[in-house]
Amino acid sequence: MDKIVLKSIKIYGYHGVLEKERENGQYFYIDTELFLDLKKAGESDELMETVDYSKVYSIIKEINSNNNFRLIERFAHIISREMLSTFQEIQEIVVRIKKPCAPIKGKFKWVGVEIKRTRDEI
Repeated sequence: MDKIVLKSIKIYGYHGVLEKERENGQYFYIDTELFLDLKKAGESDELMETVDYSKVYSIIKEINSNNNFRLIERFAHIISREMLSTFQEIQEIVVRIKKPCAPIKGKFKWVGVEIKRTRDEI
């Protein structure tokens, strides 16, 4: 199956279990992999035959702006649900959310979640 990939979308959000995280906010990095058939788009060279990734980006930004999630698991779930319900062409999606400033005492590059959802699961 073909895929459209958006990597390291950098957004500032107010998500986290701790009140301090929800008040001060922090950066999150989001990756998406959208699995769909891209053959028609490849043959026609027409945007209407694929998923417009600028719309994918806008949806992610809107979800971030309109919500304060306690868990990034929920954030990823909502992104996947919205993509699958908005774009009928998408058969499967992987959403990865990285949280580089998680409130953990220790050294790490980031913590995060990765979820995979299919059209059958919406």
